[in-house]
Amino acid sequence: MVEISAQMIKQLRTRTNAGVMDCKEALTEAGGDLEKAVDFLRKRGVAIALKRAGRETSQGFIQSYIHTGGKIGVLVEVNCETDFVAKTDEFKAFVKNLAMHIAATKPLGIRAEDLSEEVIQREKEIYRAQAEEMGKPEKILDKIVQGKMEKFCKESCLLDQQYVRDPDITIQDLIHDIVTKTGENITVRRFVRYQLGGE
Repeated sequence: MVEISAQMIKQLRTRTNAGVMDCKEALTEAGGDLEKAVDFLRKRGVAIALKRAGRETSQGFIQSYIHTGGKIGVLVEVNCETDFVAKTDEFKAFVKNLAMHIAATKPLGIRAEDLSEEVIQREKEIYRAQAEEMGKPEKILDKIVQGKMEKFCKESCLLDQQYVRDPDITIQDLIHDIVTKTGENITVRRFVRYQLGGE
């Protein structure tokens, strides 16, 4: 059995912001392997987040972010369960980072269900036309379009997007992390992104 040193716990805490006891348990489970311990904590975070997902979120914070030069602006509302969590620096920093992410990535909606039928149909038609232009056989066109639509949704829906400050995780992973840290259900309620000239 690998001995879990204070240095190993410190390293894992730096990577994950998890508590000392959680880090020790994760390292023990992972046999001292730092990467496996990170995965263990992330999976636990997801499990905790799913347990809390049904709880009502009536408090929260609205964050504005104006990109340098005033060319792009974002308003985002993120909800949590209590005013106490809404006022914490950690929650406010999370919401601010989310607003900056939205400014950088131009999501079309929070999740796939938010995409309009018009947008979905237009993308499907474009992908089908591209595949036909490349001479792909008719029988695999639907499969090609489906694959491209999955990629499109990952790039266009906020929760599925790779986080700009850490592309190894998605925005949904980031939310799971903050749920684990705060102990509350957290939801992105809505956002609006403005770009000069109305792009």
